[in-house]
Amino acid sequence: MDRTRPGTQTGNHVAKPRRGDAPYLFVALRCDRPLEGAARICLGRADEVTVGRGSALAVRAEQSALRVDVPDVRVSGQHLRISRVLGEWVLEDLKSRNGTLLDGSRVDRIGIADGALIEAGQTFFIFRTALPQAGNVLEATALETPTPGLESLVPSFANELERVRTVAKSRLPVLLQGETGTGKEVIASAIHQLSGRSGPFLPVNCGALPATLVESEMFGYRKGAFSGAMEDRPGLIRSAEGGTLLLDEIGDLPLPAQATLLRVLQEEEVMPVGGTRPTKVDVRVIAATHRDLPGLVAQEKFRNDLLMRLCGFTVNLSPLRERREDFGLLLSRLLRRIDAGKLTFTPEAGRAMLRHSWPGNIRELEKCLSRASVLAEDGVVELEHLPPSVTAAPAAPVRPSEAQLSADDRARREQIVSLLREHGGNVTSVAKAMGKARTQVQRWLRRYDLDPLTYRR
Repeated sequence: MDRTRPGTQTGNHVAKPRRGDAPYLFVALRCDRPLEGAARICLGRADEVTVGRGSALAVRAEQSALRVDVPDVRVSGQHLRISRVLGEWVLEDLKSRNGTLLDGSRVDRIGIADGALIEAGQTFFIFRTALPQAGNVLEATALETPTPGLESLVPSFANELERVRTVAKSRLPVLLQGETGTGKEVIASAIHQLSGRSGPFLPVNCGALPATLVESEMFGYRKGAFSGAMEDRPGLIRSAEGGTLLLDEIGDLPLPAQATLLRVLQEEEVMPVGGTRPTKVDVRVIAATHRDLPGLVAQEKFRNDLLMRLCGFTVNLSPLRERREDFGLLLSRLLRRIDAGKLTFTPEAGRAMLRHSWPGNIRELEKCLSRASVLAEDGVVELEHLPPSVTAAPAAPVRPSEAQLSADDRARREQIVSLLREHGGNVTSVAKAMGKARTQVQRWLRRYDLDPLTYRR
């Protein structure tokens, strides 16, 4: 057993409270009840939270402390305690029957860092030290709506998605930015459902359109416009009349087609290839990309005027590795989608999934669950049912995204970036300028995902 003293955890800074934000305990996954396990618990001003077994998920206040009950038969009545000691957060096992694990290792008492993965019985928790304060307790089941995709337990992202709901009812153009597999089409579909538009939702992958046929496919053509044009075709934009057109991977659209698309957006009319008169259209356009569009503008590969027209409201979708708090929520939604709601998971399988970085994001998770649902014939997913990429040893620790950092963290990150530039990526010089130990600066570099080599002259 690890008996490290508080404040001496290796490889991470010890979590400290920050003004204006609140600490949280997220129920990330209940292996025995994956459809109903996810929850967000705001600790507020509490200096101590105790976790133990109860008949249902419940939180109650006991003076300056909180008690969290979880319906897990492998959790002891008094299982673990998280407390603030001299400004630091400490995790302590309360002599539980099955022990307490921190990031996969059994512990007795130890200082914990922001984003720590805590395991008790078949239940996994994620501890966050400083996020925008929200309601006391929120269970994922309370977020279920007829328009999946606009739910999150992370306060900052939940607020962003609430703004998406408002924008959905307007005609404001929307630009979705995020890595491949982060759910851009799901968000676009939800916007369409909430918009009240009666026409179809038509997703189009711009990168899959042959370069020589982009304009005829997008804008349609008249009979005889070119060899093989045997009849009039409306094109994709007119096919979405009265509805919503999702232009996925918009960054792959050739420049000539970008110019034509700009005219469509400005004039709300389409000129088919070979046509002489434009046709009025009523289509809402949502664009999506995993590419850096401003960077493409700088390289003259994307029109700046088109970018300005598309980004009336921009949504940045975090990769799954930066949304571990939402893992249980996403897992339950995907299990229902693939009709595998009766699946359960061993703690070993749950731990592997929560520690995996998911480079393919939500799409990779769905494929992983589809595979497991077939291989787990008895309905219990074990390590052997997961892909080797998931069961392999995890890479670097998961770090919170910049959007999830507190104001103090964001200010410190900006200071470090400025000093890295000033000192050409020399970490020792940065540490001296900050009046901090080099090891502390290295911990901040890992936390803020900064590579000093990129600042070398």
